[in-house]
Amino acid sequence: MPSRRKILVVLKGYPRLSETFIAQELLGLEKAGFDLTLISMRRPTDKKRHPVHDEIKARVVYLPEYLHEEPIRVLKGLVAGFSKPGFKALIKRFLADLKRDLSRNRFRRLGQALVLGREWPDGGEWLHAHFIHTPASVTEYASILTGTPWTCSAHAKDIWTSPDWELHEKLGSARWAVTCTRTGYEHMRALTSRKDAVHLSYHGLDLARFGHFAGERSDRTGSDPADPAFIVSVGRAVEKKGYDVLLRALALLPADLHWRMEHIGGGEELARLKALAAELGLSHRIVWKGAMAQEDVLDHYRRADLFALACRIAANGDRDGLPNVLVEASSQRLVCLSTAVSGVPELLADGENGLVVPPENPALLAKALEAAIRDPALRKRLGDAAEKRVREDFDYHSSIRQLTGLFEAEWQKAS
Repeated sequence: MPSRRKILVVLKGYPRLSETFIAQELLGLEKAGFDLTLISMRRPTDKKRHPVHDEIKARVVYLPEYLHEEPIRVLKGLVAGFSKPGFKALIKRFLADLKRDLSRNRFRRLGQALVLGREWPDGGEWLHAHFIHTPASVTEYASILTGTPWTCSAHAKDIWTSPDWELHEKLGSARWAVTCTRTGYEHMRALTSRKDAVHLSYHGLDLARFGHFAGERSDRTGSDPADPAFIVSVGRAVEKKGYDVLLRALALLPADLHWRMEHIGGGEELARLKALAAELGLSHRIVWKGAMAQEDVLDHYRRADLFALACRIAANGDRDGLPNVLVEASSQRLVCLSTAVSGVPELLADGENGLVVPPENPALLAKALEAAIRDPALRKRLGDAAEKRVREDFDYHSSIRQLTGLFEAEWQKAS
């Protein structure tokens, strides 16, 4: 087996509560013996940390988030860049990209890559980007500048909001790229002649953190106003999560059906959603709890009767891949209701281990919600099947083994 190289992992921001699936992968790679240094393009904004972040030993280096905030650092990067072997090639590539994307963000990516190229933490021997949009741009530019090979993990928004020309260029120069849904995998393969360099790798779940829930699920049917059915949803309040669709579906439920919902997560649309809930007459049934620690989220999964998430494709093309919260909830025998968007049907099969309806359809979502609330036996059957699916096919150790093999195969070629 070839020796494992020092990897510089480029991230958009670190740590981030909404990207714990990335942190889980980083921890898995460390446990597998990889030597990582994390390169973050932004400083953290979340007030809470996930427990996994405290287990990761890798050093974190923050690039200038905005070039004007650290002009000396950027200038030193530019001056040092002149002597790098790939400087001319980098500028040629940057100018070609700039013609197709004339933006300040494009200059920022170049500046961050030049800073990274000069500072080059911990003697990095390999570059790996998480997300194929801006982090991969910085990573690819740094690769061109220094001659260091690079690879990429693509996820969801980054694939669908990137222009095809940019994905084509990056897939042409990365040694390999992985993504976490079949829809993303097929889209990326269609944009490159190097189809064997694109791989499907589900994130999976650390099942040690989400152990089997042996407790009893309730037999609530929504008939008792003193003991309403408990719906939980976890996700950022952003367009692609479809919370306005979920609220409209809840408003369509029959008056004799008693339920309450708790939402966990932050997000820029919280105020608008609270106003919509008030407009629909739902405010007294919904509690907006904000971001919560993992152990508190797990407690909600175990107390709830069902989980709901109305994923959709946003106006700008942004969408989820396979929301990790669906995998988490399923691991706890909690029946999930969601929509046929992106990778959701790769986990949930309607009527087999979950309830799946078309996106943007409050009426059908309301019908599925009512069916699940009124039928505890249905919830139990689907929840049991969901846990079985997760524990058989979504153990994150499988993805770590796959990534390990991909890295080591490339290193074997290079040695």
